[in-house]
Amino acid sequence: MKDIREEVKNYYSKVTTVDDGKMETKICSCALDGSPKYINEARNMIPDEIIKHFYGCGSPIPPALEGMTVLDLGCGTGLDVYTISKLVGEHGRVIGVDMNDDQLAIARKYQDEMAEKFGYKKSNVEFKKGYIEDLKSIGIEDGSVDIVISNCVINLSPYKEEVFKEVWRVLKTGGELYFADIFADRRFGEDISMDLILRGECLGGAMYIEDFRRLLRKIGWEDFRYIKSNKAAIDNEDIEAMVGNVEFYSHTIKAVKLPELIEDICENYGQVATYRGGIEGSENHFDLDDHHRFYKNLPLAVCGNSCAMIENTRLSKYFDIMGDRSEHFGAFSGCSTAPSLDKDGPGDSSCCGGGCCC
Repeated sequence: MKDIREEVKNYYSKVTTVDDGKMETKICSCALDGSPKYINEARNMIPDEIIKHFYGCGSPIPPALEGMTVLDLGCGTGLDVYTISKLVGEHGRVIGVDMNDDQLAIARKYQDEMAEKFGYKKSNVEFKKGYIEDLKSIGIEDGSVDIVISNCVINLSPYKEEVFKEVWRVLKTGGELYFADIFADRRFGEDISMDLILRGECLGGAMYIEDFRRLLRKIGWEDFRYIKSNKAAIDNEDIEAMVGNVEFYSHTIKAVKLPELIEDICENYGQVATYRGGIEGSENHFDLDDHHRFYKNLPLAVCGNSCAMIENTRLSKYFDIMGDRSEHFGAFSGCSTAPSLDKDGPGDSSCCGGGCCC
């Protein structure tokens, strides 16, 4: 495939969220929508210039970030980086990677100011120029990152397999990929994929969701979960005509790196998880994904994969787990393979989410 990263870079050097600089569609205009109060409070401290030049299709900011090392792929002007800077605390770390000099210049401009606003002795963020397909060349070491996020950027890369391989490499065991992006309901031709405007609008590079599932499994993620899903609003008749019958969706997805524990289907080991509280923004219940809501102090039967995503990650200190994998009871009944579209919370408490499928 032709490397169109330079064209994409130029495209994003010109766009803003206001006036004549707006993008052609509304695909990437929902980065600030529907966030919890504690995230909005952090964002309210961020300068307008950063927000004005930032685009995204979701809010890929997971819970329980205190003390974590977080890597943001395609950080742009740093809206998510600085939001997470507040959430990880002074002893956490956030690394933003982008290929665009103009956007990085805006992001770096505010490092000292944001550290002062958050009450830190020094900034806990670092911005690196580079390609998200080659993190090693900019010094991101194997197993050095707790969480990798990205906000509507991976679709822009013509080398997606390399991106996900790099994510797998830099994540610690038990680490998490948590990202928002645009996906398609089918494969499409170069009339869409190589069109500069459609590429820049996050449509031309959108992956067919089943090809995405296959790619993650090839790399090592046997299971992934949907956090939030919505049909993507194009709201431009000319572009709608260009894409024809292809439908696009905005998905926020999590995938945990647990190669020895995550299986390709949901298996039943008779395990039960109980949320004990303590996560900011989840005082009364915690959503593991769009199918699992844990009410505080209420035990919930879970499959082996869901249990591993809790017991072997940063979430473990907030849960009590009953049972282990010493006895197997077959496949976990009630597996779901589809995301819950346009819902504020989990559709049900059945196991499991969108990625756990046969």
